[in-house]
Amino acid sequence: MLNFETFDLTGWQWLLLAVAAVFVGIAKTGIPGFGVLVVPLAAMNLPAKTSIGVVLPMLIFADIFAIIYYRRHADWKHIFRLLPATLVGIGIGFVLIDRISNQQLKPMIGVIVLVMLTIYFVRQLRNNAQTDNAIPKKPHPLLAPIFGFFVGFTTMLANAAGPVATVYFLMMSLPKKRFVGTAAWFFFIVNWTKVPLYLNRELITIDSLKLNASLAGFIVIGIILGIFALKKIPQKAFNIIVQALAAIAAIKLILP
Repeated sequence: MLNFETFDLTGWQWLLLAVAAVFVGIAKTGIPGFGVLVVPLAAMNLPAKTSIGVVLPMLIFADIFAIIYYRRHADWKHIFRLLPATLVGIGIGFVLIDRISNQQLKPMIGVIVLVMLTIYFVRQLRNNAQTDNAIPKKPHPLLAPIFGFFVGFTTMLANAAGPVATVYFLMMSLPKKRFVGTAAWFFFIVNWTKVPLYLNRELITIDSLKLNASLAGFIVIGIILGIFALKKIPQKAFNIIVQALAAIAAIKLILP
């Protein structure tokens, strides 16, 4: 047993949390889709509200490594486009966090991700149908505010904004390193914004931080694996893997 004041974890529970920590590292520095597995793994082994308070510091710890390693690859124009609406979504999520259960939230997130993936596929089909001389269409001006709001809303309530942000960055056709670097800086800012709100709701505690400390080494392992994987995966395969993981996550969230 691993005992903190509010935790009494069996060996298997601790092992699954360690796997979640590895996935956090991989998601932040290599394959963003792995992040969709973190929230359910944490929720399986910790009380629902407690799990989001444990996951947030894990994400921030990995964010720090990611922004250092990919510091030259962030596309700030996309970050600035998303942030205003994201902050609005975080604010609304903060107000509703005690009124919406995980059971209500999960299918909502799943539907949002599937709708946005569908929009992405339609855009891709239209782009492929264009002639070489055609001018590619610019993203609709409402795209960033809509995605930003849902990113903020879902990240505040469940740390589950990864698939939503993934679809947006795919729509922007970012090369894989710029994709990861932009996402790293964006979520570094967003996740730190949530810290005082989580503290206010007592979702982050001394005991949860002790558990985070015990998992830090596994996050570092994931970070190393993620950096290695991103170097080896071709751009096309990267896009396909990210899309597939986002779709799988969405379906899993919808199904009971």
